[in-house]
Amino acid sequence: MNEDEPIEFEINGELDLHTFRPAEVGELVPDYIGLCLEKDIRRIRIIHGKGIGTLRETVHALLRKDARVSNFQLADQNEGGWGATIAWLETKA
Repeated sequence: MNEDEPIEFEINGELDLHTFRPAEVGELVPDYIGLCLEKDIRRIRIIHGKGIGTLRETVHALLRKDARVSNFQLADQNEGGWGATIAWLETKA
């Protein structure tokens, strides 16, 4: 597989970042948010894993500065606990 080839995701409100490094999610997360909003998906679950927290911190920083994110928090235990983040989206004018 060519490194420059796009990776296809199902836009279903769940984004699994296990195969990505923190430096690779800077465009992916905002793009995924936009695609979810196009499909009127307003609650998303981003799986970043538990690890040492670098990917989680990167995801949270991206969510914090995205005006389309109204709120986010770590997932409940039944949705991945501190290995996943739930974000609520809204369209901004």
